[in-house]
Amino acid sequence: MSILAIIPARGGSKGIQRKNIKPLMGKPLIEWSIDSAKQSSCIDRIIVSTDDEEIASVAYELGADVPFIRPAELAVDATPGIAPVLHAIEQLPEYDWVLLLQPTSPLRSAEDIDGIWQFCQYRGASSAVSICEVGKHPYWMYQRNIEQRLEPFIMGRAEVTRRQDLPPVYALNGALYLARTDWLLIQNSFIGSETLGYIMPPERSVDIDTPQDWRWAEFLIEQKNG
Repeated sequence: MSILAIIPARGGSKGIQRKNIKPLMGKPLIEWSIDSAKQSSCIDRIIVSTDDEEIASVAYELGADVPFIRPAELAVDATPGIAPVLHAIEQLPEYDWVLLLQPTSPLRSAEDIDGIWQFCQYRGASSAVSICEVGKHPYWMYQRNIEQRLEPFIMGRAEVTRRQDLPPVYALNGALYLARTDWLLIQNSFIGSETLGYIMPPERSVDIDTPQDWRWAEFLIEQKNG
């Protein structure tokens, strides 16, 4: 079964200007995702979907294919995340599976990529996405009512006073989205009732949206390189 890896990298980023090609610890941000994809043993083709000629040039030099330039209308702030994926499938419909690798997850490894593929295949699933355990549990979250009084965010929850007794809760970490192509075209989403959750550790689950996220990623890379 053939797998197409899609790395979406539009030119207009608001929080961090030119984020996708800004150097992170000496490498353009997008290079971290291209490198992990190249080191994976399960991917047949790596493409970058971008509306930006400079990003396209950088991606090509780094060893990714750039078979098309994404239409401008699919690269605006309001564009749904699935839209560039569906566009890529239209251009390259011959692949059995699609793996979305967001460049904002630079600490994802080749082992994570191979791991989610094996995880999905072993269980005969049509899709799987990467998750990590949350740091702040929603059982201990509150909202304020109109009188500014605190109310539990999860109403009717069990009373838990020790962290060890909290039920595990996970969040999408943005690193890996895998689906069978025919299933994805029906669902128009990587997440449906059949989707499995593939657990990744917090230290590889950084999702860079803000300058603070960027600095945290730099710190973790420095710690790993020791």
